[in-house]
Amino acid sequence: MVTIATLGSHSALDVCDGAKAEGFKTLVVAQKKREQTYSKYYKTRKRGKSEIGIVDETLVLDKFADITKKENIAYLKKKDSVFVPNRSFSVYVGNDNIEKNFPIPLFGNRFLLKAEERNVERNQYFLMEEARIDTPRRIPTPDRITKLCIVKVSEATRSYERAFFLASTYEDYMEKSQKLIGDGIITKTGLESARIEQFVVGAQFNFNFFYSPLTQELELLGIDTRRQTNLDGLLHMTADVQLEALKQMRTSNIEIGHLASTIRESFLEDVFKAGERMVEVCRHEYKPGIIGPFALQCAITEESSKDNKGREELVVFDVSFRMPGSPGTRFTPYSSYLFREPVSFGKRIAMEIKEAQKQKRMDEITT
Repeated sequence: MVTIATLGSHSALDVCDGAKAEGFKTLVVAQKKREQTYSKYYKTRKRGKSEIGIVDETLVLDKFADITKKENIAYLKKKDSVFVPNRSFSVYVGNDNIEKNFPIPLFGNRFLLKAEERNVERNQYFLMEEARIDTPRRIPTPDRITKLCIVKVSEATRSYERAFFLASTYEDYMEKSQKLIGDGIITKTGLESARIEQFVVGAQFNFNFFYSPLTQELELLGIDTRRQTNLDGLLHMTADVQLEALKQMRTSNIEIGHLASTIRESFLEDVFKAGERMVEVCRHEYKPGIIGPFALQCAITEESSKDNKGREELVVFDVSFRMPGSPGTRFTPYSSYLFREPVSFGKRIAMEIKEAQKQKRMDEITT
């Protein structure tokens, strides 16, 4: 019996819940001081005549990167594990290690995970351009800033997180960036490699897809929006209070949660077309292409050009190629429209694994 395994962060509970629903054993690889969610609070156990919980076993390591050590690889092999990657897996283990030093069947395309990074060739921006997906206009150098822009620069201490800031002129950019450097939030090196984009004003959505190699169909399982640390709190203040607060603090866009969302039905065809184009491009650029979950993070903006006649446009500013960190997508109606019942990403992955086993096609859904 296959064990569905994942890293104890980001979306592990969603993976385990779906795996248990489909009859699989579950294993979470956790890090010391971060393991009790899995080893205590949500572990499987008897309560009366019933079993509760969803995590059958927890493998606790000193640090996540230790997952590639020989003894841990051997343990995962012994459990006949199929590993479901999430963003934390890429961040803490590293894409080079995942590609070269992790000989465990990975659900999805392990070679596509690195395309999320902005410092690699054929990254997500390259793929979006090839897929003819609209993205925010890039500003090549800070002295070209003439309108409100967003500067995406890595944090000094957590390079996988970004310390966004807004600027509307070159002088504004210099003043804000130098303050962030002085405060130790970003580094000069990080600023030099930052991406500057024209700020897109629009409603933000994450469109969470699943592509099945078994059926060769693209599925939209759910839509969500983000909750972001102190930014959410600031947005609930009146303008005068915001201005006072910003004298003593900076905004932070660190993702802390998600809200389930829906979109106007007449826009769904545009959403699917963007997803289909991304699937097609990845099939050529990162063989065998997309397997399972991916997401387009977008803003829907209304353009007033004569050609567009005021119709809303989908502008994509980020792409992910793995399990989303948004278990609430099951509470949007889109998976029910397809499967006639709510289906989480964890369950959809388990369904795909079960069907691949039945058809003896596991090599088509794992790398």
